Amino acid sequence: MLGQYLPLLALFVLAFLFASGSFIASGLLAPRNPTHAKRAAYECGIVPTKETPERFPVKFFLVAMIFIVFDIEIIFFYPYAVAFGGLGFFGLVVIMVFTFAVFESFVYLISNGALEWGPLKQTMAPSGAVSPERTAESTIRRVGTDGREAA
Repeated sequence: MLGQYLPLLALFVLAFLFASGSFIASGLLAPRNPTHAKRAAYECGIVPTKETPERFPVKFFLVAMIFIVFDIEIIFFYPYAVAFGGLGFFGLVVIMVFTFAVFESFVYLISNGALEWGPLKQTMAPSGAVSPERTAESTIRRVGTDGREAA
């Protein structure tokens, strides 16, 4: 009975030996002469001229979450479609609960602006902060209107 688990045990032992051997060999054989050029960030041969931003925008993570949600949805829908006939009513209820959970997470992501990629919304200035004398005619410079008739 224990003999059927012997290949699995051998695989785990070999994986552990390979991982530990790789770390040991890297520590023993790697050259140890770090310089400033070797420690500097390397990005396609371009020397960075400014510091990287500290954080990614939240929208990046929201879009990534949408991809993950749809990947998980496909991973669970495919086996359901294959075994649809044998699952019966129980399978239908389970897939409906799963579909509700996926739909709920999708609505949450959309409500947090995951697909809004336009310019950032800015708040309106408090009333009285903008002069009533400002109009489109007084603030927008018309280019190339010399000698033209007014429309």
